[in-house]
Amino acid sequence: MKYFFSAGEASGDLHAAQLIAALRKADHMADFAFLGGDMMAAEAGCDPVIHYNRMAYMGFCEVARHLPEVLGNLRRAKEALAAFRPDALILVDYPGFNLKLAKYASSLDIPVYYYISPKVWAWKEHRVKDIKRYVRKVFSILPFEVDFYRRRHDYDVEYVGNPSVEEIALKIENLPGRGNFCEAHGLPADKRLLALVPGSRRGEIRNNLPVMAEVAKRMDGYLPVVAGAPGIEPEFYSSFSDFHVVEGATFELMGYAEGAMVTSGTATLEAALLGTPQVVCYRANGSRISYEVFKRVLKIPYVSLPNLIAGKEIVHEALVHLCTPDIVERELRAVLPGGDKHAAQRLGYGLMRHRLGSTPAAATTAASLLSDLSNHR
Repeated sequence: MKYFFSAGEASGDLHAAQLIAALRKADHMADFAFLGGDMMAAEAGCDPVIHYNRMAYMGFCEVARHLPEVLGNLRRAKEALAAFRPDALILVDYPGFNLKLAKYASSLDIPVYYYISPKVWAWKEHRVKDIKRYVRKVFSILPFEVDFYRRRHDYDVEYVGNPSVEEIALKIENLPGRGNFCEAHGLPADKRLLALVPGSRRGEIRNNLPVMAEVAKRMDGYLPVVAGAPGIEPEFYSSFSDFHVVEGATFELMGYAEGAMVTSGTATLEAALLGTPQVVCYRANGSRISYEVFKRVLKIPYVSLPNLIAGKEIVHEALVHLCTPDIVERELRAVLPGGDKHAAQRLGYGLMRHRLGSTPAAATTAASLLSDLSNHR
């Protein structure tokens, strides 16, 4: 069968690549076209129609500034979809773009599936209407989404396991060893590492790294190390801190760190699965007004994945004007080894892992997708 994928950012490229590999194993005649990145290209055996680095525009202002490119990408994607005529269109998050593509696919009678649901439970819940209208089935990687869709919208989604569980288990097996890691990155092997993970976008780094750096300066006995994001030059980090920057090794850094300050995102889940003590930092512009807007716009009690999955606070979330050096320092010291919240956070991590389960997400999704296509032919 023929499959068309659409993933608009780096994490989607990784997860979609795993699903492509799983479909190849299950369907030896599989043929692919896709919007995505290098990892998908390696598994699909062809180049992307559009690389995600030309699609990764997030937020209203950024999309508005690049509107001609966004519209051009959508037009090109529709043309490729119509020419390829796949048996299924598989969307990976990235809802602003992907739901428009889903509508077009439906007009061509192409079945549409979602692997990794948009975060409609957090904001823009109205998008569920389009999901119900255009998407045949959602394969969820977060267990609480099943209840959200069913109870609030009378729409069944399938929890297929979380791909990060497999990815991190494999990465842990292949960690280079602490000494080798330190040597490769010019770090002294006898120091306790403190990971500063300020996000992958310039705005996130600009807002969060100064707070993290101030806390790190107060942590005697620890060596602060900044996790560099792809595409961000080292000079950008040096304008906010003089700490060592490790590029392309965020996972390894968090794995060997005694503790971490992490901007909310997938990295918070990775740190939790690694068992690394952490505090979530999300400064944004730091104003109380922004915090009040956040509280009203967001429809969830927490913003970090570990807390959402566990259903309670296991990681402290220092948000907006409450993301101050004093608060972050207090909470970080509490979860480091010997701190009064260290044991509770470790128990919380265990609860989170239990709820995620151990189901192989990509293989389960491939089997379910093929079954659904066969039943509706």
